[in-house]
Amino acid sequence: MSVTNKYIKRSRISEAKFREFVKCFALDLDAYKIALLTGLNRNTVNRYLLLIRKRIAEYCEHASPFQGEVEVDESYFGAKRIKGKRGRGAYGKTPVFGILQRGGMVYTEIVPDCAKQTLQGIIRGKVDLESVIHSDAWRGYNGLVDLGYQKHYRVHHGNNEFANGKRHINGIESFWSYAKRRLMKFHGIPEKTFYLHLKECEFRFNYRNQNIYKLVLEMLRNNPLS
Repeated sequence: MSVTNKYIKRSRISEAKFREFVKCFALDLDAYKIALLTGLNRNTVNRYLLLIRKRIAEYCEHASPFQGEVEVDESYFGAKRIKGKRGRGAYGKTPVFGILQRGGMVYTEIVPDCAKQTLQGIIRGKVDLESVIHSDAWRGYNGLVDLGYQKHYRVHHGNNEFANGKRHINGIESFWSYAKRRLMKFHGIPEKTFYLHLKECEFRFNYRNQNIYKLVLEMLRNNPLS
């Protein structure tokens, strides 16, 4: 039997109980602790966590184009490096490309590779041509000027150059560090849900100075779970 709940269509739990659940989610508690604190069944908790993460991913995908001072970088998540395997990143890891607007938000996208065509295709779709782009020296960023990005500055990590005035990618590297620390607590994430966890990291990072609890409730009022 369903009860009235403006956050969930045909809900079997009350609004008060669901708000309690969202408060626990906002505190970034795991499913076990949420079930313990709310008294909800573990399967119910996992189901609503999955649905909320899907809503968050949809929300993140609608980010506005980036402009101003922008940092781009790629990172690798997942399996440990295998000895003897060389090349960009590590064998068995999942490559993720990121764009960060200084003083603004970050956007992430799982990519099949970090080739020039892949990375620059995303940059063209997400970064305004008038932007100032900062990157490392990876060859995937060669030729951005030819695409119309007249201001592209690079940090050469191979020369131990990690910051040179405004020429750095400390912002996006800070996000990578945050995301990897946060994901470690799950002790391994299935490939099929990695995207949703990545987007949750993006969301929490972007709105770290705001009330996550209120943001999620507002999101679900506008687009209830089903």
